[in-house]
Amino acid sequence: MSVNKVIILGAGGNLGPTILAALQASKKFTITVLARPESKSVFPSDVTVIKSDYSLSSLQSAFSGQDVVISTVGAGGFAAQKTIIDAAAAAGVKRFFPSEFGSRVTDESVAFVPLFQGKKDVVDYLISQESKISWTALQTGAFFDWGIKVGFFGFDLANHKASVLDGGKAKFHSTNLSTVGKAIVALLSKPEAYEKSKNQYVRIASHEVSQADLLAGFERITGVKWEVTDTDSDPLVKTAREKLAEGDLAEGYTLLRVLLFGKVDLGTLGAALWNDDLGLEKEDLDADLKLILDGKSS
Repeated sequence: MSVNKVIILGAGGNLGPTILAALQASKKFTITVLARPESKSVFPSDVTVIKSDYSLSSLQSAFSGQDVVISTVGAGGFAAQKTIIDAAAAAGVKRFFPSEFGSRVTDESVAFVPLFQGKKDVVDYLISQESKISWTALQTGAFFDWGIKVGFFGFDLANHKASVLDGGKAKFHSTNLSTVGKAIVALLSKPEAYEKSKNQYVRIASHEVSQADLLAGFERITGVKWEVTDTDSDPLVKTAREKLAEGDLAEGYTLLRVLLFGKVDLGTLGAALWNDDLGLEKEDLDADLKLILDGKSS
Protein backbone atom coordinates (compact mmCIF):
# COMPACT_ATOMS: atom_id res chain seq x y z
CA MET A 1 0.00 0.00 0.00
CA SER A 2 0.99 3.63 -0.36
CA VAL A 3 1.72 5.56 2.84
CA ASN A 4 0.72 9.21 2.86
CA LYS A 5 -0.40 10.32 6.31
CA VAL A 6 1.97 9.81 9.26
CA ILE A 7 1.51 10.90 12.88
CA ILE A 8 4.42 11.04 15.35
CA LEU A 9 4.22 10.71 19.13
CA GLY A 10 7.11 12.05 21.21
CA ALA A 11 8.32 14.39 18.46
CA GLY A 12 9.81 16.79 21.01
CA GLY A 13 12.20 14.24 22.57
CA ASN A 14 15.71 13.06 21.65
CA LEU A 15 14.80 11.04 18.55
CA GLY A 16 11.45 12.47 17.48
CA PRO A 17 12.77 15.73 15.97
CA THR A 18 15.17 13.79 13.73
CA ILE A 19 12.42 11.51 12.42
CA LEU A 20 10.15 14.51 11.88
CA ALA A 21 12.90 16.35 9.96
CA ALA A 22 13.60 13.30 7.77
CA LEU A 23 9.94 12.84 6.91
CA GLN A 24 9.64 16.55 6.08
CA ALA A 25 12.78 16.56 3.94
CA SER A 26 11.49 13.61 1.91
CA LYS A 27 8.40 15.62 0.86
CA LYS A 28 6.54 12.31 0.55
CA PHE A 29 4.18 12.49 3.51
CA THR A 30 1.51 14.57 5.22
CA ILE A 31 2.82 14.78 8.78
CA THR A 32 0.99 15.31 12.05
CA VAL A 33 2.50 15.58 15.53
CA LEU A 34 0.61 14.47 18.63
CA ALA A 35 1.41 16.49 21.74
CA ARG A 36 0.04 16.69 25.26
CA PRO A 37 -1.93 19.85 26.15
CA GLU A 38 0.85 21.06 28.46
CA SER A 39 3.64 20.51 25.92
CA LYS A 40 5.88 23.52 25.28
CA SER A 41 7.59 21.96 22.26
CA VAL A 42 7.62 24.07 19.10
CA PHE A 43 7.19 22.39 15.71
CA PRO A 44 7.56 23.60 12.10
CA SER A 45 4.66 25.73 10.88
CA ASP A 46 3.80 23.30 8.07
CA VAL A 47 3.26 20.41 10.49
CA THR A 48 -0.21 19.85 11.95
CA VAL A 49 -0.15 19.58 15.75
CA ILE A 50 -2.97 17.81 17.59
CA LYS A 51 -3.19 18.07 21.37
CA SER A 52 -4.32 14.95 23.22
CA ASP A 53 -4.73 13.86 26.83
CA TYR A 54 -3.88 10.32 25.66
CA SER A 55 -7.30 8.96 26.58
CA LEU A 56 -8.59 6.24 24.25
CA SER A 57 -11.24 8.48 22.70
CA SER A 58 -8.84 11.40 22.24
CA LEU A 59 -6.24 9.18 20.60
CA GLN A 60 -8.76 7.50 18.32
CA SER A 61 -9.94 10.90 17.12
CA ALA A 62 -6.34 12.05 16.52
CA PHE A 63 -5.50 8.89 14.56
CA SER A 64 -8.54 9.04 12.29
CA GLY A 65 -7.41 9.02 8.65
CA GLN A 66 -3.77 8.31 9.47
CA ASP A 67 -1.88 5.52 7.70
CA VAL A 68 1.01 5.13 10.16
CA VAL A 69 1.62 5.93 13.82
CA ILE A 70 5.24 6.30 14.95
CA SER A 71 5.80 6.24 18.71
CA THR A 72 9.03 7.67 20.12
CA VAL A 73 7.79 8.03 23.70
CA GLY A 74 10.30 7.64 26.52
CA ALA A 75 10.54 4.78 29.01
CA GLY A 76 7.83 6.33 31.18
CA GLY A 77 5.38 5.98 28.31
CA PHE A 78 6.07 2.37 27.28
CA ALA A 79 3.04 0.91 29.10
CA ALA A 80 0.71 3.58 27.69
CA GLN A 81 1.47 2.31 24.20
CA LYS A 82 -1.11 -0.48 24.63
CA THR A 83 -3.86 2.14 24.78
CA ILE A 84 -2.24 3.93 21.83
CA ILE A 85 -2.25 0.68 19.83
CA ASP A 86 -5.91 0.05 20.66
CA ALA A 87 -6.81 3.56 19.51
CA ALA A 88 -4.76 3.21 16.31
CA ALA A 89 -6.42 -0.11 15.46
CA ALA A 90 -9.89 1.30 16.13
CA ALA A 91 -9.13 4.30 13.91
CA GLY A 92 -8.10 2.09 11.00
CA VAL A 93 -4.35 2.84 11.13
CA LYS A 94 -2.42 0.35 8.97
CA ARG A 95 1.03 0.28 10.61
CA PHE A 96 2.33 1.02 14.12
CA PHE A 97 5.98 1.65 14.99
CA PRO A 98 6.49 1.13 18.74
CA SER A 99 9.11 3.05 20.68
CA GLU A 100 11.82 0.41 20.15
CA PHE A 101 14.84 2.26 18.69
CA GLY A 102 17.59 0.67 20.80
CA SER A 103 19.27 -2.60 21.70
CA ARG A 104 18.03 -6.03 20.74
CA VAL A 105 15.33 -7.16 23.16
CA THR A 106 15.69 -10.85 24.05
CA ASP A 107 14.96 -12.91 27.16
CA GLU A 108 18.65 -12.59 28.05
CA SER A 109 18.80 -8.81 27.63
CA VAL A 110 15.50 -8.32 29.51
CA ALA A 111 16.88 -10.36 32.40
CA PHE A 112 19.97 -8.16 32.46
CA VAL A 113 18.20 -4.79 31.92
CA PRO A 114 14.68 -4.93 33.41
CA LEU A 115 13.89 -1.64 31.63
CA PHE A 116 13.60 -3.68 28.42
CA GLN A 117 10.58 -5.59 29.75
CA GLY A 118 8.37 -2.64 28.84
CA LYS A 119 9.51 -2.83 25.21
CA LYS A 120 9.01 -6.59 25.08
CA ASP A 121 5.50 -6.28 26.52
CA VAL A 122 4.51 -3.78 23.82
CA VAL A 123 5.71 -5.99 20.95
CA ASP A 124 4.07 -9.04 22.53
CA TYR A 125 0.83 -7.04 22.62
CA LEU A 126 1.25 -6.00 18.99
CA ILE A 127 1.69 -9.66 18.03
CA SER A 128 -1.60 -10.42 19.73
CA GLN A 129 -3.30 -7.64 17.72
CA GLU A 130 -1.95 -8.49 14.25
CA SER A 131 -5.43 -9.23 12.94
CA LYS A 132 -6.29 -5.56 13.59
CA ILE A 133 -3.07 -3.64 12.90
CA SER A 134 0.41 -4.39 11.55
CA TRP A 135 3.66 -3.29 13.18
CA THR A 136 7.36 -2.73 12.56
CA ALA A 137 9.87 -2.47 15.41
CA LEU A 138 13.09 -0.69 14.42
CA GLN A 139 16.16 -1.63 16.47
CA THR A 140 19.16 0.63 16.08
CA GLY A 141 21.49 -0.07 18.97
CA ALA A 142 22.49 2.97 20.99
CA PHE A 143 22.28 6.36 19.25
CA PHE A 144 25.85 6.92 18.06
CA ASP A 145 26.30 10.68 17.80
CA TRP A 146 23.92 11.48 20.67
CA GLY A 147 25.48 8.84 22.95
CA ILE A 148 28.98 10.21 22.45
CA LYS A 149 27.99 13.87 22.82
CA VAL A 150 26.12 13.42 26.10
CA GLY A 151 28.86 11.23 27.61
CA PHE A 152 26.85 7.98 27.68
CA PHE A 153 29.61 6.19 25.76
CA GLY A 154 32.19 7.27 28.36
CA PHE A 155 34.11 9.96 26.45
CA ASP A 156 34.93 13.45 27.75
CA LEU A 157 35.60 15.17 24.44
CA ALA A 158 36.71 18.52 25.87
CA ASN A 159 39.31 17.04 28.21
CA HIS A 160 40.43 14.04 26.13
CA LYS A 161 39.42 11.48 28.72
CA ALA A 162 37.79 8.08 28.31
CA SER A 163 36.04 5.82 30.80
CA VAL A 164 35.79 2.26 29.48
CA LEU A 165 34.38 -0.97 30.89
CA ASP A 166 36.29 -4.25 31.02
CA GLY A 167 39.05 -3.01 28.73
CA GLY A 168 36.61 -1.51 26.22
CA LYS A 169 36.74 -4.65 24.09
CA ALA A 170 33.05 -5.55 23.68
CA LYS A 171 31.55 -4.83 20.25
CA PHE A 172 28.18 -3.09 19.99
CA HIS A 173 25.96 -1.75 17.23
CA SER A 174 25.13 1.93 17.14
CA THR A 175 23.30 4.26 14.75
CA ASN A 176 23.46 7.99 14.06
CA LEU A 177 20.18 9.81 14.70
CA SER A 178 20.02 11.02 11.10
CA THR A 179 20.35 7.43 9.86
CA VAL A 180 17.37 6.40 11.99
CA GLY A 181 15.36 9.10 10.22
CA LYS A 182 16.48 7.88 6.80
CA ALA A 183 15.54 4.31 7.71
CA ILE A 184 12.01 5.38 8.70
CA VAL A 185 11.57 7.22 5.40
CA ALA A 186 12.76 4.16 3.47
CA LEU A 187 10.50 1.79 5.39
CA LEU A 188 7.48 3.95 4.56
CA SER A 189 8.33 4.94 0.97
CA LYS A 190 9.81 1.74 -0.49
CA PRO A 191 6.90 -0.66 -1.18
CA GLU A 192 9.09 -3.78 -0.93
CA ALA A 193 10.60 -2.67 2.39
CA TYR A 194 7.18 -1.71 3.76
CA GLU A 195 5.73 -5.11 2.91
CA LYS A 196 8.77 -7.11 4.04
CA SER A 197 8.85 -5.30 7.39
CA LYS A 198 5.23 -6.12 8.23
CA ASN A 199 5.06 -7.60 11.75
CA GLN A 200 8.86 -7.78 11.92
CA TYR A 201 11.84 -6.46 13.81
CA VAL A 202 14.08 -4.41 11.53
CA ARG A 203 17.70 -3.89 12.57
CA ILE A 204 20.08 -1.21 11.27
CA ALA A 205 23.42 0.24 12.36
CA SER A 206 25.84 2.96 11.34
CA HIS A 207 28.73 1.18 13.07
CA GLU A 208 29.73 -2.00 14.87
CA VAL A 209 32.48 -0.85 17.23
CA SER A 210 33.92 -1.13 20.73
CA GLN A 211 34.89 1.59 23.19
CA ALA A 212 38.50 0.73 22.32
CA ASP A 213 37.78 1.33 18.62
CA LEU A 214 36.26 4.73 19.44
CA LEU A 215 39.20 5.66 21.65
CA ALA A 216 41.65 4.76 18.89
CA GLY A 217 39.63 6.84 16.45
CA PHE A 218 39.56 9.88 18.71
CA GLU A 219 43.31 9.61 19.30
CA ARG A 220 43.95 9.37 15.55
CA ILE A 221 41.87 12.45 14.83
CA THR A 222 43.08 14.64 17.71
CA GLY A 223 46.71 13.49 17.65
CA VAL A 224 46.54 13.33 21.44
CA LYS A 225 46.94 10.39 23.82
CA TRP A 226 43.76 10.31 25.89
CA GLU A 227 43.62 9.61 29.63
CA VAL A 228 41.82 6.28 30.15
CA THR A 229 40.01 4.90 33.18
CA ASP A 230 39.20 1.19 32.91
CA THR A 231 36.49 -0.13 35.26
CA ASP A 232 35.50 -3.72 36.05
CA SER A 233 31.78 -3.98 35.36
CA ASP A 234 31.02 -6.64 38.01
CA PRO A 235 30.88 -4.25 41.01
CA LEU A 236 28.80 -1.81 38.94
CA VAL A 237 26.25 -4.53 38.20
CA LYS A 238 26.09 -5.62 41.85
CA THR A 239 25.52 -2.06 43.10
CA ALA A 240 23.02 -1.26 40.34
CA ARG A 241 20.94 -4.35 41.11
CA GLU A 242 20.89 -3.50 44.83
CA LYS A 243 19.76 0.06 44.14
CA LEU A 244 17.16 -1.10 41.63
CA ALA A 245 15.74 -3.42 44.30
CA GLU A 246 15.41 -0.34 46.53
CA GLY A 247 13.49 1.50 43.83
CA ASP A 248 16.27 3.56 42.23
CA LEU A 249 15.18 3.14 38.62
CA ALA A 250 18.00 5.34 37.32
CA GLU A 251 20.35 2.41 37.89
CA GLY A 252 18.69 0.71 34.94
CA TYR A 253 20.86 2.93 32.75
CA THR A 254 23.99 1.68 34.51
CA LEU A 255 22.96 -1.84 33.52
CA LEU A 256 22.31 -0.64 29.98
CA ARG A 257 25.87 0.75 29.76
CA VAL A 258 27.24 -2.59 30.99
CA LEU A 259 25.09 -4.47 28.48
CA LEU A 260 26.52 -2.34 25.65
CA PHE A 261 30.13 -1.91 26.70
CA GLY A 262 30.87 -4.64 29.26
CA LYS A 263 32.05 -8.22 29.12
CA VAL A 264 28.49 -9.60 29.12
CA ASP A 265 28.77 -8.85 25.39
CA LEU A 266 25.08 -8.23 24.63
CA GLY A 267 25.47 -5.02 22.65
CA THR A 268 25.26 -6.32 19.09
CA LEU A 269 21.93 -6.70 17.31
CA GLY A 270 22.55 -10.37 16.62
CA ALA A 271 20.83 -10.66 13.24
CA ALA A 272 21.15 -9.56 9.63
CA LEU A 273 21.01 -5.80 9.23
CA TRP A 274 18.59 -4.11 6.84
CA ASN A 275 20.96 -1.33 5.77
CA ASP A 276 21.16 -2.57 2.17
CA ASP A 277 17.42 -3.28 1.94
CA LEU A 278 16.73 0.31 2.93
CA GLY A 279 19.40 1.84 0.71
CA LEU A 280 21.37 3.27 3.64
CA GLU A 281 24.83 4.49 2.67
CA LYS A 282 27.91 3.03 4.36
CA GLU A 283 29.15 5.41 7.06
CA ASP A 284 32.79 6.16 7.83
CA LEU A 285 33.77 5.93 11.51
CA ASP A 286 36.50 8.57 11.53
CA ALA A 287 34.38 10.98 9.50
CA ASP A 288 31.52 10.62 12.01
CA LEU A 289 33.88 11.05 14.98
CA LYS A 290 35.33 14.19 13.42
CA LEU A 291 31.86 15.66 12.91
CA ILE A 292 31.09 15.00 16.57
CA LEU A 293 34.36 16.59 17.71
CA ASP A 294 33.66 19.60 15.51
CA GLY A 295 30.10 19.90 16.84
CA LYS A 296 28.56 19.33 13.41
CA SER A 297 26.77 16.01 13.84
CA SER A 298 22.96 15.65 13.86
